[in-house]
Amino acid sequence: MSLKKAGIIILLVLLIDQIVKIYIKTHFAIGESLAVTSWFNIVFVENEGMAWGSKLSDFISFISEPTSKIILTTFRLFAITAIGYWLYTSIQKHAPKVLVVAVSLIFAGALGNILDSLFYNYIFDMGKTFDPEINDWVNYRGLAKANFEGYGGFMQGCVVDMLQFPLFEGVLPDWIPFVGGKYFRFFEPVFNIADSAISIGVGILIVFNKKAFPKEKKEVQKSSTEA
Repeated sequence: MSLKKAGIIILLVLLIDQIVKIYIKTHFAIGESLAVTSWFNIVFVENEGMAWGSKLSDFISFISEPTSKIILTTFRLFAITAIGYWLYTSIQKHAPKVLVVAVSLIFAGALGNILDSLFYNYIFDMGKTFDPEINDWVNYRGLAKANFEGYGGFMQGCVVDMLQFPLFEGVLPDWIPFVGGKYFRFFEPVFNIADSAISIGVGILIVFNKKAFPKEKKEVQKSSTEA
């Protein structure tokens, strides 16, 4: 698979991801939700940290919130550099198509979330909009002024999440150990297009592992036989 085709995959994922994020950020209030179907919600959430909303400052108390965001964004930059190198070398070595597609999706997803962390607090401004349903003013994230004085510094942005799929919600049967009789909702977390691309890429690597890494497996078997 060529670098051009991998680039098309990355570009498409980035465009869809950023268009959706910018629309949500400029049309929804923080925490606002829209029930599209009984199993699909659009919920505007800003993830300030790592997976599941956890923050570095939650684990290291003496680190301030802005500093923790900069550290996390720096780590993401190193990670995406490594993923980009993996993608480039895979293409140069004519790796299986399934591997290149998977790594392209992972790279695109990681880059999509990094753009949020790098620029969103820098190019978006804090504002308020009137919500007629509650007859009150609520916070929203609008586009910043031309001087780019947003509501946060460079590398201190939050990742925008909006997709939620509560496929099941209700009280679990009493016979289930530990959680029986308790309210349960699946799938509760809110995520975005970039997260989906990463998950799909990882899923492809797991499901099609033999096709993605044929040479590595043969080399391991050969070395074990010689030993």
